[in-house]
Amino acid sequence: MKKNRKGIGIEGSLPSGKCDDKKCPFHGALKVRGRTFFGRVISAKAQKTVRIEFPRLYPLPKYERFERRRTRIQAHNPSCINAVEGDNVKIMECRPLSKTKNFVVIEVMKE
Repeated sequence: MKKNRKGIGIEGSLPSGKCDDKKCPFHGALKVRGRTFFGRVISAKAQKTVRIEFPRLYPLPKYERFERRRTRIQAHNPSCINAVEGDNVKIMECRPLSKTKNFVVIEVMKE
């Protein structure tokens, strides 16, 4: 008998937990596409939402140097993944889920 395992078209492991979330890319109907980012969860206080932050270097041509800036993104956190504050995660772009959420957490990275 063949197991029904839904892949989302990228490399990585499937989450071990189960969920009945319609906005989950593994167990629901959400399709992922586009950009992929790696970041750190800085807040997981909102329901099914995490705030991701990752640093970047911004060039200053006049001074021939770089300055550090940060990007903060809100992402959907399915219950089967359940990322908590301090986790390093991989997020991927999807359709707009709300006014500020256009990304979904697809994997919690190991240190």
